[in-house]
Amino acid sequence: MTAHYIKAVLLAVFIALPTAAQAATTCSASMTNVNFGGSDPFTGWTGVTATINYQCTTSGLSLLAAARAKLCFGIGSGDQGSGSTIVPRRMTSGANELRFNLYQDAGHSLVWPRVVEGTDKYEVDLEYSVPLLGGSGSGSVTVYGDIISGQNTAIPGSYSNSFSGIDAFMVFRANAGVVIFYPSWPTSCTSGGASSGIASFPFTASATVEASCNPSFSVQNISFGTQGILSSNIDTTAIIAPQCTNTTPYQIGLDNGQNATGNTRRMHNGAGKYVSYELYRDAARSQRWGDTLNSDTLADIGTGSAQAQSVYARTAPQITPPQGTYSDTVTVTIYY
Repeated sequence: MTAHYIKAVLLAVFIALPTAAQAATTCSASMTNVNFGGSDPFTGWTGVTATINYQCTTSGLSLLAAARAKLCFGIGSGDQGSGSTIVPRRMTSGANELRFNLYQDAGHSLVWPRVVEGTDKYEVDLEYSVPLLGGSGSGSVTVYGDIISGQNTAIPGSYSNSFSGIDAFMVFRANAGVVIFYPSWPTSCTSGGASSGIASFPFTASATVEASCNPSFSVQNISFGTQGILSSNIDTTAIIAPQCTNTTPYQIGLDNGQNATGNTRRMHNGAGKYVSYELYRDAARSQRWGDTLNSDTLADIGTGSAQAQSVYARTAPQITPPQGTYSDTVTVTIYY
């Protein structure tokens, strides 16, 4: 009897599927300076912009790959700031300060956050391909700057604030992998991801407060009222209210008007008749008010607020001209 048998070979097969290989990712950032330039509190400053440029680089993999990164940007109060207070931020010139802020939007409604987590964070997504030798991706974000209005008492000078380290930093998380196993997004810029890091983007905010006087200052007209015989002194006053930057010396000059003869001011009725009058810097009406610097002008120092300066006017006894309306126009000049 012949025995027959069949041999069977059991082949155990294990197929190792490739895992999503990871490559190291690093990121960096830089920011342009925030330069407001020169102006004064009465004119105000135009809003400016600065740019944060960022870039991530991933080393090469054995296959065509891609990278996905989440980046967040935090801006603190700066070297001249008040710790965690960023509303407002400030620049300083010695012991003096100028308040400003940085925003996420052109409407200046969203203050740029100092934190990189929570609902206030400013986060961007970056996705790019990674060829065999490695690859990188880049982008930019705009920072909007504005000097807060209403700082009329700001003292002229050069103001600045420097931002670095924890006051100007970026954090990131990144994943990279072969295209067949496309990398997932990190959970956020502070969690998840195979690569992570932090980088600083130092910058300076600066502005110049220029010595100035508000061109729209207030001037009251002078009225001697309705009079009869001009046989005695008729006195009245008016107010000039210049507004000059804090600590700025200024002088107020008054010209002789349009109808003067020599240094005698006169009001005219339009028909060749005049009433003489004079303007003074003091209530005693002994110091004539003229337009010669450091001589017969009125000098003072600005506070940033409007300063009421009295003009003392007088018509002295004189031959009474025909009835009618008499007037003159005097030019007021603020020198600073």
